[in-house]
Amino acid sequence: MNAPDAALICRALGDTNRLQIVELLTNGEQCACKLLEHFSITQPTLSHHIKILSECGLLDSRREGVRTFYSLNCETLREFRKYIAALECSC
Repeated sequence: MNAPDAALICRALGDTNRLQIVELLTNGEQCACKLLEHFSITQPTLSHHIKILSECGLLDSRREGVRTFYSLNCETLREFRKYIAALECSC
């Protein structure tokens, strides 16, 4: 992972709602309707947050009928964690 990719993820996770979406998805795949139950936001607002998380590569999605299910992209999350873990203070 490079600095621009990590910066996109940091910006995406800088919003409380988006960070909570990621936390909820650590328990496995969920449909948007189930995610929405955890927030006091509208469906279009949830879609906006999902779009930002998807664009930086943190989320995968699949359609099943009229529902869309979201899950974490574990490869991207692992790369991001590895990138952050490599940042060390030499003090």
